[in-house]
Formats: sequence, structure tokens, C-alpha cells
Amino acid sequence: MSILTEAQAKAILTKVVALSKADECTAQLTGKIQGNIRFARNDVSTAGLTDDIELAVQVAYGKKVGTATINQFDDASLERVVRRAETLANLAPDNPEFMPAVDRQAYKASPTFAQSTADITPEYRAQVASTSITACKSQKLIAAGYLEDNQSFVAIANSKGNFGYQRSTMLDYTCTVRTEDGRGSGWVGTDTQDATRFKADSDIQIAMRKASASSEAKALEPGKYTVILEPMAAAGLIGFMFYFFGAREADEGRSFLSKKGGGNKLGEQVFGPQVNFYTDPWDPVAPCLPWDEDGLARQRVDMVKDGKVTNLNYSRYWASKQGKPAIGQMGNILMTGGTKTTADLVRSTERGVLVTRTWYIRMVDPQTVLLTGLTRDGTFYVENGQIKYPIKNFRFNESPVIMLNNVEELGRPVRVPPDEVSMNIVVPPMKLRDFTFTSLSDAV
Repeated sequence: MSILTEAQAKAILTKVVALSKADECTAQLTGKIQGNIRFARNDVSTAGLTDDIELAVQVAYGKKVGTATINQFDDASLERVVRRAETLANLAPDNPEFMPAVDRQAYKASPTFAQSTADITPEYRAQVASTSITACKSQKLIAAGYLEDNQSFVAIANSKGNFGYQRSTMLDYTCTVRTEDGRGSGWVGTDTQDATRFKADSDIQIAMRKASASSEAKALEPGKYTVILEPMAAAGLIGFMFYFFGAREADEGRSFLSKKGGGNKLGEQVFGPQVNFYTDPWDPVAPCLPWDEDGLARQRVDMVKDGKVTNLNYSRYWASKQGKPAIGQMGNILMTGGTKTTADLVRSTERGVLVTRTWYIRMVDPQTVLLTGLTRDGTFYVENGQIKYPIKNFRFNESPVIMLNNVEELGRPVRVPPDEVSMNIVVPPMKLRDFTFTSLSDAV
């Protein structure tokens, strides 16, 4: 019952919209089957399977809005949820930023579904855990990890005749490997909609090598260093930056894209010339739904081109207020790069620091996107193109805006597990100059 066909979903939504007596009605059906397995200390600790389906109904009388949800779909239940939404709307105050339901949209399906992931079984999950644990035991290492997979659908409809339906899948695997004495740590993660792209036996080797190599870490003086950030390390900082790509925040003076004296930095050179970001629902590696939360159709849009800000995220309300066209808000973050691997970037580095991962990232100053956080799971000193020895983790104070003005070289982009953002993200490994480390951390 959790995964409805397009015809089944459309029949329910059509009935719901027809039941409404409000000025307008928007309804959304979502369903998901989700499996998981968790392991720690080289042993499975939990495993499970959940399935759920929900209908959300939003109605409006003028600018008064009410929303209600339900997970029963007989005729009486459908009418009950619509009436509840109408009752709540009548009780609500006017929403001064109310925007009416979107007109009928033309959606082009994006490649968010893979049968290989939908076909995952409990046996498959158990094998992933076994592969990870067995490999670590063989080298006296300790594994702790989590595998989650799901298949889902979403369908939307409104009283203006709009309708959309899409199925999706997701596989997310992360594993931390420690040495027995706890002095070495390595990490690996995979995020994909297609399970055929995931190989647990090769992924676990990455974390194992990092764990073994990172024990006996030496202290290196804090300061400014050339760094090679692996994709996951870079993504943690870049994800934060995109929280501040809203046009409203920039226009109101609340972001790094605000211009002194008013307005925003659209069209200005904000980053180095190597920096390019775009969003594309149909990207084959990190696709997203072809519509946003309002049901507005998404497009492929360049956000940063050759370091210049070419687009900002406009909500429908702010686009209307500013006289701008409303387009679907971004659903993924894609950064271009080169062809080199992380290892290639290391080989071209005379002196620097290799960072596997950044974590516990917190905002210091939203006007500059100054962030603080820690390295973890394998930090290494590089000299003459070789990893010389592991070093203790650092606390950093750095802005991704400044960071992306100090690019020396970008490697081949890869998809990484979403951490600081709730959307798919593709970034390259990057070599940067003058990255600021402020203090040491004894944590591994």
C-alpha cells in the first residue's frame, strides 16, 4: 500500500480536490518503504523495515490557509481530512505572504528511480554489514556503520488542474573504522539512487586504510596551510554556504550576498574564476524531483559561473514582490571540477594537509559565512607529493567564500552523502591555499 501507482495516486488526489469547498485546494500523497541495518563494534545491533503513506491537504479561503494530514483513504476519511483543513483555514489569520496554488505545470521526469535499489532485501543489507565487519576483523580493526535504503513516491495535485507523480530510490551507507586502541580512525560514505553503483567490499577498504594510517598522529602547529579537502570535507562547508543563496536574505542585508547600501551581488565576481555551481533535476548522478515544495517546475540553472553569481533562490512571494520570474527552487547542488583524483592532488602538493572529513560545523558569522568545525577520521601531513605521517585533528575557522577564492586546483566531482544540506550534492576534491586551522584537537 505504501507505493501507489500513478493511476491510484491520481484517483485519490482527484477525489480530494473535488471534495473541497474552499477557494483553492492542494493535495500531496507521499509513500515510502525504508529498510536499514546498523552495526557497531563488529556486530549488528539493529535492523528494520518501515513503510508509511500519508496524504496532506492544504486549502485556502482568501489568504487564510489550513493544512491537515491523514493516512486512511476510504471516502469518509478523505472527506474528513478536507473538512478539517477547511475548519483550520477559517480559524487562521490572513497570511500576508500567501501565494496561490501554482498553475498547471509541465514536468519532465527525472532519473530518481532505480529498480536495483527498490529490489534490496534484508539479505542484501545483512551481506553489506557482514562484508564490512569481516574485512575489519581480518585486520584487527573495528567497524561501526549504517546502511539505509528506500523506495518512495510523491504525487501532487491542485484545484487549478496541476498534477505530478514521481518515484524515487535512495541508498546511503556510512562506516567508521577504528583501530583496536582507538587511536586511528577512517571513514567512508556512499550516497546514490542506484544500488549497482555501491560496492561495499571496495568502500570498506578506504575506511580501513585511513584507520590504519591515522594512528600515531603527530601534532602540527595551527596556522594557515595548503589543504587538500576530500569531497566529503569540502561538502560540509559548501552546503552551509548555500543556505545563504536566497534572494530575500541578500536583498534584506542578511547574507554574504548582500551589497553595502542595499541590493544583492547578482552578477558580481564573488568566487575565484575556477568556481562553477549549478542545479539540474536531470543530472544522472544526483537527480532530484522535477518540482519544488510549491509544485513549481524546476529547471537547470547556473548559480555561479566562472566565479560570478548568476542566480539566486527566489521564493514565489519574493519573486512577485521584486518583479522577478518565479522558477522552481534548487533541489541539488552540483559543482564542476577537473579530472584528477584526490591522490593526484596530493602528488602535486609540496607541503600541505590532507583532510578526509569535516564535522561539527557551526556558524560564526552569517555575513561572511565564517564557519568553525573540526577535522576527523584521517588528517595527514603532505610533503613533496607524498603523505608523510598522520597528524592530530584541527579546529578550523574558515569561510567557504574565502576558501573558494583560494582555489589552486579542483579534482573530479563525486556525489557525497548529504550532511549539512537536505539535498543531493556533487563536489570535487579541492586543493586550497591559506586554509585557517586555529587549534588542535585530541579527538580522532
